[in-house]
Amino acid sequence: MNILVVGGGGREHAMTAAIARSRKDPSIYAVMSKKNPGIAALCEDFLLEKETDVEKVVEFAVSKNIELVVVGPEAPLAVGLADALEDAGISVASPKRKVAQLEFDKAWARNFMRNNNIAGCPVFDVFTEKDAMDAFIDELGNVAIKPSGLTGGKGVKVMGDQLPDVEAAKEYAAGLLDMGSVVVEENLVGEEFTLQAFVDGKNLAFMPTVQDHKRAFENDLGPNTGGMGSYNEAGEILPFLTAEDVESSKQIMKDTIKALHKETGQEYKGTLYGQFMITKDGPRVIEFNARFGDPEAMNVLPLLESDYVDVLAAMASGTLDKLEVKFSNKATVCKYAVPAGYPDHPTKDREVVVGDIGDAVLFYSSVYEKDGKVYTTGSRAVAVVGVADSIAKAEEIAQIALENLSGDLHYRSDIGKADLIQRRIDHMKQIRGQ
Repeated sequence: MNILVVGGGGREHAMTAAIARSRKDPSIYAVMSKKNPGIAALCEDFLLEKETDVEKVVEFAVSKNIELVVVGPEAPLAVGLADALEDAGISVASPKRKVAQLEFDKAWARNFMRNNNIAGCPVFDVFTEKDAMDAFIDELGNVAIKPSGLTGGKGVKVMGDQLPDVEAAKEYAAGLLDMGSVVVEENLVGEEFTLQAFVDGKNLAFMPTVQDHKRAFENDLGPNTGGMGSYNEAGEILPFLTAEDVESSKQIMKDTIKALHKETGQEYKGTLYGQFMITKDGPRVIEFNARFGDPEAMNVLPLLESDYVDVLAAMASGTLDKLEVKFSNKATVCKYAVPAGYPDHPTKDREVVVGDIGDAVLFYSSVYEKDGKVYTTGSRAVAVVGVADSIAKAEEIAQIALENLSGDLHYRSDIGKADLIQRRIDHMKQIRGQ
């Protein structure tokens, strides 16, 4: 089978590596904007092109007799790449534009949740005019501000973190109005976690829960990033969650898939990412993404025991209920090495040298290869993943690997450490009144 992966980051490297493990021995092709050496090494051929250039991606897919496509990043989904590929007669294990707007249009997504009585929706409203928006910010008192469109995980700001007070929230929100509508919602208090699922339009196969760390520096300090690293516990449930928390979140995602079909007339086929906040009142939806998270893909895909090609084909064909999707009962810790100065003033075009990473798994992200050497682009560069029976052992494996990367790089060494996780556990006990 000829399979095309669209995208050239760490998430897509993890997806490509999972496809390459398939017992079906598929021929893999890729479209990416820069040459990711990890992806390129696993491919029969690849096209260096913007992933949002729909015409060129489809042309490449047709020329290579591609039978199945999976799209990694959100931007190609927002321009309707899945629609165009299907129109060309090619199966796609990623959602079409109408249902992918669950991610790329936050105003639409919130209104969709409210109109369909989806549980976990925070108090919110959508604004295009400053005075009404300011009044709503005053009314809520403690808010999160979100631009409606795609921001690469860095456009959302919340009071108490990036916004010190109500006046700062109003100023930031007003500045976003130039780009379109702005979502203002209650600032949720709790612990964030990610729940992802493979979806075939009706059926969902869930993955282990993961916690991402957005802040750039140790102890959750500094500006937000696309994600500095993440971890999961052996089994399905993170240490600060309960089985009920996870079941409630699963139900929210099931109800969302059902309502999407009802609302749009289109089935959602692909990976669905739910970012949740567990609060004293249960899970609340921070946002949905129409694809794998990055870095969360790098936690769960190495644990996938089922054949990923079978999973992709089942999503595309609506037959996921015929497939048992299994993950190994292991913990993982993913840590990113990023350019010095990231995210605000990152260094670029600096060589990255990979030494002995031991038992860790390595995924190249925003890098490019030239003359056999790997260079940074200014965004997250390389992720290393430890896989073990415990979070502590997985963290140790990942940390050793990080210390054997050379270059003008920065990383967080605290992700997956016991004291940081214990703070999450204690925080949730306090919130639950335990």
